[in-house]
Amino acid sequence: MLTINKLIAQGRGLAAPLIKRAASVELDWDVRQKSRFDAIDSSGRALGVFLPRGTVVRGGDVLVGEDGSLIAVKAAAQPVLRVRHCSEHGSPFDLLRAAYHLGNRHVPLELKPDHFQLEPDHVLANLLRQMHLIVTEENAPFEPEAGAYSASGQAQGHAHGHGDAHAHDHGQGHGHGHKH
Repeated sequence: MLTINKLIAQGRGLAAPLIKRAASVELDWDVRQKSRFDAIDSSGRALGVFLPRGTVVRGGDVLVGEDGSLIAVKAAAQPVLRVRHCSEHGSPFDLLRAAYHLGNRHVPLELKPDHFQLEPDHVLANLLRQMHLIVTEENAPFEPEAGAYSASGQAQGHAHGHGDAHAHDHGQGHGHGHKH
């Protein structure tokens, strides 16, 4: 079994050809939110993952084996509820309202510009339908928001440095200053 005890978030600092040639492992959200788990990579190797407690593995991250080998993480498709607004009976604001209510219940959500996704729950699905939202069952990768109090303090790979200069960096090479 290959022991894994290091993670490189989103493969930062690694050359794209290295990541492309690396073995991969597909993991669903239930596994990726654990810091200790076993898996099998695309090369058929058994992996024993032992990351620091509280570490969350995201699709696009790269695991590093004790032998130095790289394993690219892919978010596996899994059952999710996809929620959209109904243009006949509401507006896009209904999505915002629903996300607010689900956030108050600490429900993990993956937010997109025109919809959000959550893990299947028939009670929440009925609640959302009563709010005149369109709820469909899908099979898709699930990458919920990290939240303001996550171990890294960053959501979805966005670094927000708010030091004395009030710089704002999205990790996409377009930093800008702003006042608070």
